[in-house]
Amino acid sequence: MNQRVNSVNEKSATDIGAISKDVFGKVAVLFGGNSAERKVSLASGTAVLNALQAAGVDAHKFDPAENPIGDLIALGFDRAFIILHGRGGEDGSMQGALQLLGIPYTGTGVLGSALAMDKVYSKQVWSTLALPTAPYKVLTKDQVNAALKPDYAALLAKLSGVAMVKPAREGSSIGMAKVSQPDELESAVKQALEYDDDVLIEQYINGPEYTVTILNGVALPSIRMATPHVFYDYDAKYNDKTTEYHCPSGLDDTTEKQVGQLALSAFQGLSGRGWGRVDLMRNEHGEFMLLESNTVPGMTETSLVPKAAKQAGLSFEQLVLQVLTSSLE
Repeated sequence: MNQRVNSVNEKSATDIGAISKDVFGKVAVLFGGNSAERKVSLASGTAVLNALQAAGVDAHKFDPAENPIGDLIALGFDRAFIILHGRGGEDGSMQGALQLLGIPYTGTGVLGSALAMDKVYSKQVWSTLALPTAPYKVLTKDQVNAALKPDYAALLAKLSGVAMVKPAREGSSIGMAKVSQPDELESAVKQALEYDDDVLIEQYINGPEYTVTILNGVALPSIRMATPHVFYDYDAKYNDKTTEYHCPSGLDDTTEKQVGQLALSAFQGLSGRGWGRVDLMRNEHGEFMLLESNTVPGMTETSLVPKAAKQAGLSFEQLVLQVLTSSLE
């Protein structure tokens, strides 16, 4: 862990200290948007904007829900800091629009953003790369609405009797549910379909949840989350003050290094770039299982990336500057 922290601090000294803030030019901080995660994006974006301005960067708010994206050219922006969570900002569409406009942006590109946003495609890529992830099934809206409905009892049995139901392309645990009965599974699938046309049904992992932040090719110290909720849901992430965040996570140095390398492999396997976060759970056999990768993680006061950065010796201001440097590549 010490070697990893030193690597981050060395990158901070060289990449940030030696760069004049003028090199960034006029920066549009893209936040808000129209996704189901708009509220979280507004909080994240405000924190990022304030930090960039405090660091002397010429940064300005830009909400795509309120302004046409073409205004970035009209207003003379040189680059964009993407802090839009969910669809329209994290799924490759905004990245593609910025590329067409010729505006450099932070983080992962079009392909990686699209892959990471889709939990099903993420698991398929990881499975191809022989990276560990829990068994799963996928149901589509057409299958659920067909005359012959799915056999929920058989599906649940194939996943060891307990499962997590997730919309394929939502974040912040929106639309998720834990189920252990066929009728619960059917109800949860229908609820998830309100957010997406595809639903991931994943075998439940009975163990602690971890997350690893990736920052410019370095895995930061892992965080272990603990909550009295049934799982680490939206309220546990953003509203409930009883959620516990352990950083250091309590792993020994060897295991910490292993989980960091696994997260880095998972992130890069999905064509991740710049910064992001990989979520994992540890099963009863001590094995780490990949859940998902986030290419535009939260940056609110309760978010995980700033906590990991702090443990690595980076202030919030240094963190956002590190992220901004990814737009220079």
